[in-house]
Amino acid sequence: MKILYLTTVLPSSKKTGGEIASQSFIDVLEQNGHEVVIVGYHRLGDTDVKKPNEVVVGARCIETHNYRLYPLLWMGSSLLRNLPYSSTKYYSAEYIGIVNLLLDRDDYEIVIIDHAQIGWITNLLTQNQIHKKSKIIFVAHNVEHEVYLAQYRSARNLLSKQIYSREAHLIKKSEDTLASIAHQVWTFTQHDSKYFHALNPHSTVFDLPSSLTPSYKRSHYQNQNKFDIGIIGSWTWKANLLGLKWFFETVYPCLPKHISIHVAGKGAEWLRDEYTNVEYCGFVPDAQTFMAQSKVIAIPSVTGGGVQIKTLDAIASGLPIVATPTALRGILDYPSFVKVALTPNEFAYTLVDLLEVSNFGEDTSHKLFDERLQWLQSRQHKFVTKVTNAINN
Repeated sequence: MKILYLTTVLPSSKKTGGEIASQSFIDVLEQNGHEVVIVGYHRLGDTDVKKPNEVVVGARCIETHNYRLYPLLWMGSSLLRNLPYSSTKYYSAEYIGIVNLLLDRDDYEIVIIDHAQIGWITNLLTQNQIHKKSKIIFVAHNVEHEVYLAQYRSARNLLSKQIYSREAHLIKKSEDTLASIAHQVWTFTQHDSKYFHALNPHSTVFDLPSSLTPSYKRSHYQNQNKFDIGIIGSWTWKANLLGLKWFFETVYPCLPKHISIHVAGKGAEWLRDEYTNVEYCGFVPDAQTFMAQSKVIAIPSVTGGGVQIKTLDAIASGLPIVATPTALRGILDYPSFVKVALTPNEFAYTLVDLLEVSNFGEDTSHKLFDERLQWLQSRQHKFVTKVTNAINN
């Protein structure tokens, strides 16, 4: 089948959890022999070589925390077009023109709309009756408006509250419209599926696999350990940043000061030289290597939607994990080495407890390795099967 995959950022470089999730779907579609054409943007300054089946609309400044002018321009455009702020950076006449050209040139059995942020493309699909000629699939990474409502509640000034309230209202209209015209809605959690099921009964949950390639050889991770606690994430996304700040404001004061903590990922430069026992590593090219150097992984998420790829990857590492319930959303069958903490005190206590027993004996290490491997294989198998069945249904 010919499949047109419309997304925000071309996901093949897999630089964020959202891109990793999108590429997971594309990989399965291509493995099943489908011809997939992917349309999206490159990051500004990105030097990655595009794949033959990728159509680059243009370059966009995706993470805006280092660019002061772009957010102002996009906010102005958002107000003029009555679009969500998070959608405006992806809206362009070039994008619409490319999609029109591709649809005129070829017949696509399936059109996949990846992210509510390009919900504005529905006007083109309905005006040209594409939704009556092709199967439309909406990939909902989150219930987006719930994410912005959570940020609205945590905002501390009136202007921020107004911005997040507006964003929640407009993105809800976008994702609800997408769900209504789509033949299928693909989600990552039961919670999200339940929401979209009210709009579209053909709403399916997919068990996203880890993005890491599991080792099939047993290794003693403790031999690689260089620090006690590792925390990794994309801190440019506010939902992630709120969790990191929660950790340092509420959990960190409860931890012994001799414990070493390393934090990886863009957007947390404020951590540099802030704490004597904390090292900020910035972006790391290999998440697996970073995690392997930790004795314990901490995942302090307090808000957000969908499934966190960093949680899946942490489980794939086979290391002990302490996570909040939010970090484990959409993951119901996690292995025994994953511990859930409800409060800051419990989070700190569990970290210390796991650090004390992190040097497992050989029998325990083998048991944890086998448990991790079975979990990874089962999740990957379920994902491939569900994508295959959904496309062929």
